[in-house]
Amino acid sequence: MSQNKTTVRPLVIGAVMASMAMVAVEATIVSTAMPQIATQLGGLNLYSWVFSAFLLTQTALTVVFGKIADLYGRKPAMLVGIAIFLAGSVLAGFAWSMPAMIVFRLIQGIGAGAIQPVALTVVGDLYPARERGKVQGYLASVWAVAAVVGPMIGGLLIRELSWAWIFWINVPIGILAALLFTLFLHEEKRHDRPAIDVAGAFFFTTAVAALMMALTDAGHASNVRVGVEIAVLVIAIVCFVMQERRAADPMISFKLWSHRPIAASNVATLLAGMAMMGLTTFLPMYVQGVLHRTPVEAGLALTMMMIGWPSGATFTSRTFHRIGLRRLLMIGPVFIPLGALPFVLLDPQSSPVWAGVGSAVLGFGMGITSVSCLILIQEIVQPLQRGSATASNLFSRNLGNTLGAAVFGAVQNFGLTHTEGLPPVHADQLRQLLTAVPGNFAANDEIRLVLHHALHLTFTAMFVIALGAVVSMLFMPAVDIGRAKDSADAKKAAKSAANQAFH
Repeated sequence: MSQNKTTVRPLVIGAVMASMAMVAVEATIVSTAMPQIATQLGGLNLYSWVFSAFLLTQTALTVVFGKIADLYGRKPAMLVGIAIFLAGSVLAGFAWSMPAMIVFRLIQGIGAGAIQPVALTVVGDLYPARERGKVQGYLASVWAVAAVVGPMIGGLLIRELSWAWIFWINVPIGILAALLFTLFLHEEKRHDRPAIDVAGAFFFTTAVAALMMALTDAGHASNVRVGVEIAVLVIAIVCFVMQERRAADPMISFKLWSHRPIAASNVATLLAGMAMMGLTTFLPMYVQGVLHRTPVEAGLALTMMMIGWPSGATFTSRTFHRIGLRRLLMIGPVFIPLGALPFVLLDPQSSPVWAGVGSAVLGFGMGITSVSCLILIQEIVQPLQRGSATASNLFSRNLGNTLGAAVFGAVQNFGLTHTEGLPPVHADQLRQLLTAVPGNFAANDEIRLVLHHALHLTFTAMFVIALGAVVSMLFMPAVDIGRAKDSADAKKAAKSAANQAFH
């Protein structure tokens, strides 16, 4: 990417980090405040949808905004995303009921679906591969800090002000980020008039929404409802494929997504996202319910992943030009099953330190894998495809999180009702165990053993999924990103009259 003199990279990266922090903190801070919000607004039966709504639109719109950034420019797409996110945040603070809160969280998710892929695309445009890994390490640190600081900020705001401020706190951060993007990120004006594939975007969004709703409702809602969602999914996929085959500029390029390095990277990202969701969802439950430890100790064990992740990202940024990107792509995923293995070996007498070590190793592998895959994907495509390619990787991670929650939840439920020699455990019994005072578990020994059995099956499934991430990288061909970059630069120069690149 060529650079205009008035584009100030440090301030643009400051804007990227501010916008990413806004989304990252929101993802953690809401979980702290939701019990109080649900109590005040009522509608506890809709509790999970406050989180699902955000993830649904975020995942569905990620690919759409990645394409919009390629067609209309990074700055317009980012500013629109920030505006939508802030609008959803302001409205959420004024929510008068749980259905209203869910609608406003849907709006927030749309904004987040724009901010994440476009922000990472801006980094890809502004920095060559050798420098980009370091910047992406900074962004990984933003998420790690948000995971630790978010709940504390949430608790403080609820105590001193009101729960509405967990949403309104985004406003000054978002305005600052938007100002920095406006003043210091400069693109050449685009003289052509691209047309977005609206029908393709609609069918794709419908398909992803139906898939996520079906995964969320499976095992909880009626079979009729899940059946309708699956039917909508199938119809939307058929319509989407038909539309993309005839569209002049399709929303998703099948050729791009099926390109072997991109496909291998995205499959590994999806499976790693599933494994990460298994860890974040069920490790605290095991530490508290089976190991007899406090919520603080459970949180510390999980937080070790947030230390390992930026460490892996930083290691990648500093070594990939010496070790080679393909070697890191082979090495990184190996740490994910290595980190998952200690959880398979956990028993009721284990120390939570063992769980913390596994969490750190898994996070280290996630850091290497995520940064390596992103650098590879951004380097082997032309600049005008970078937004779409980046979005495909983020979409894979988000979809992996959703699939992981559904798959591992089903495995746990099976284990709770199929423990040999012991009666099945129901939700109320499990809640009683998890809320018991540490050291007062004698009356719940049978429930503990059933929970251990169920989570052992869950962690075993997580280990197998993590191995799948390693296997997927075996299909990664040798790619010379320097040669790919030269080819992209040559094509870019040949099309310079179109004025499509950043300056």
